[in-house]
Amino acid sequence: MTALPVGMAGIREARRRIAGHVRRTPLVPSTALSDRLGRPVSLKLEHLQITGSFKLRGATNAILSLAAEQAQRGVVGVSTGNHGRGLAHAAKVAGVPCTICMSALVPANKVEAIRALGADVRIVGRSQDDAQVEVDRLVAEEGMTMLPPFDHPDIIAGQGTLGLEILEECPEVETVLVPLSGGGLIAGLALAIKETQPDVRVVGVSMARGAAMHASQQAGKPVLVEELATLADSLGGGVGLDNRYTFRMVRDLVDEILLLDEAEIAAAIRHVYWQEQEIVEGSGSVGVGAILAGKVRAAGPTVVLLSGRNIDMALHHRIISGEDVDVAEEGT
Repeated sequence: MTALPVGMAGIREARRRIAGHVRRTPLVPSTALSDRLGRPVSLKLEHLQITGSFKLRGATNAILSLAAEQAQRGVVGVSTGNHGRGLAHAAKVAGVPCTICMSALVPANKVEAIRALGADVRIVGRSQDDAQVEVDRLVAEEGMTMLPPFDHPDIIAGQGTLGLEILEECPEVETVLVPLSGGGLIAGLALAIKETQPDVRVVGVSMARGAAMHASQQAGKPVLVEELATLADSLGGGVGLDNRYTFRMVRDLVDEILLLDEAEIAAAIRHVYWQEQEIVEGSGSVGVGAILAGKVRAAGPTVVLLSGRNIDMALHHRIISGEDVDVAEEGT
């Protein structure tokens, strides 16, 4: 394994830097999932984070790491919703101008939540790649600093603080199930865990519709994947053909990647609501879905990360009521 671009020192410094700005979220046992898996299962309730998503950790670390000149000119990022919300919140608290570029596939509730935090929101095209074009223009023409949703050392280090918390709260953990998109979360978390306990299995879970990191790992390099509507909308988007950090970290640190179909994601949302009494979006519930679908192999205590709660509540109601949901229609 080649030297990784983010180290434990960066993750520990990130924890010191963001302390007081983010919540330390609880870890709770799940009787229903423990019975299903035949192993002790605990849920890391990161959906209870201030902005409803783990993304606040990396965004806060990145904002607080800016030089004074960068902070004055402002930051810009592309987002499927949760990164934008975290970045907008962290920027507002720090008094830093913030622009968020998103595609038309981002649900309206996530767009409005970002606007409510005072960010300049721009809807561009129908993919993160389309929105990235506007980000690049703002960097080139207005001197803004780009803070991407995953492929950035400060973002990765901030997300890695979750790994430190999981080990402190469940030192006996054997498997950790982590939602996987661009890889910033799982890269930082896996590094934090494996640096101390290298035998812990870190498993990424994504949707079958447009799983860019999975396709890229299969190809041995970052590849383009069509972005499709999915109940796990926050896991959409590419990894970037010029990916500098997360592709390699996922390759070197992640033990397995599992994919779920839309029915399995919907089943996870229903289970988390009815059995765990929590509201979690599709992207945040995929680890639960993997257990329910019988796709998880675990030899010991397992931690499932519930990574976000920012689901459109009308859609959530339809899912938990057992209605059929047309994801293509939802994505329009």
